[in-house]
Amino acid sequence: MPSTLTALGLSVPVLAAPMAGGPSTPGLVVAAAEAGGLGLLAGGYKSADALAGQIAEVRAADVPFGVNVFAPNPVPIDDTAYRRYAELLQPEADRYGLDLSAVARTEDDDHWQDKIDLLLGDPVPLVSFTFGVPDPAVLRALRAAGTFVAQTVTSREEARRAAEAGVDALVVQCSAAGGHSGTLTPERVPPAVPIAELLREIGQVTGLPLIAAGGLATAEAVAGALHAGAAAVSVGTVLLRADESGASDPHKAALADPARDRTVVTRAFSGRPARALRNAFTDRYHDLAPLGYPAVHHLTSPLRRAAAAAGDAERLNLWAGAGHRHATAEPAARILSRLTADL
Repeated sequence: MPSTLTALGLSVPVLAAPMAGGPSTPGLVVAAAEAGGLGLLAGGYKSADALAGQIAEVRAADVPFGVNVFAPNPVPIDDTAYRRYAELLQPEADRYGLDLSAVARTEDDDHWQDKIDLLLGDPVPLVSFTFGVPDPAVLRALRAAGTFVAQTVTSREEARRAAEAGVDALVVQCSAAGGHSGTLTPERVPPAVPIAELLREIGQVTGLPLIAAGGLATAEAVAGALHAGAAAVSVGTVLLRADESGASDPHKAALADPARDRTVVTRAFSGRPARALRNAFTDRYHDLAPLGYPAVHHLTSPLRRAAAAAGDAERLNLWAGAGHRHATAEPAARILSRLTADL
């Protein structure tokens, strides 16, 4: 591993990926560090104050850690398309007494500046960015504060752009990854390029350390990514059923359900491509969902919360990568130790 990553305190080259919406708890981040790796808090969909509280909780454990932030890269949606989708979804919302016409079209930046101010005022060891590449001045300020900065990329072109902006490392995410694609061009779903091939392509255009992500749920897959040129790997879906995961009960149960054997890349839940277990919602709305992030995310959020509370996996965003069958219900440290068994 490059000295820059080693300096973060890793003794094994495995990161617990940031999973926004609840799964990446402080407990999961601490468990990853105690297993010799490093975990990232998910800053997405949180206020700066809520993120600060989680940072304080992890700091109390005195372990290395990181924070992921969604960088602004909006995909606006016009009001007509937004209202049309809300009307299509209303029968689903009726199950829970929700009125989606009351959900205002929201084109926010996820408290971007507040989070940057927090991370500059109270620096953390690692910050990674997803969805957009921050202004180089932001990256310079974070690095000057002593923070190691990484950027999620899904192609050679994105890697060039991030490297030119001044990041320290690249999180190379292939299409097998669960949850949202980190693509900088969400109107186009990234092609299904194997992680080893993507690492080689990106390694040809930059000498930055590469952190492999996407479908890495076995010791063999982890070893293969490292052999293909990754300095470390980032794993997410395989930790969703871990004891420390904050994923909802219906999400965890769906991952263990042998009948759910397919994942799909869909924008039905958020208006941006994301890989999830196929369910009734994806079947009905995959071809009808408009492009529009974060507005569509905010539109479906109350429905998804209600579905989770009711244990209704058919109307829940069951984020899952291609290796979801390997997710197990046990302590995160045991999962991570198994993933590094072949190193």
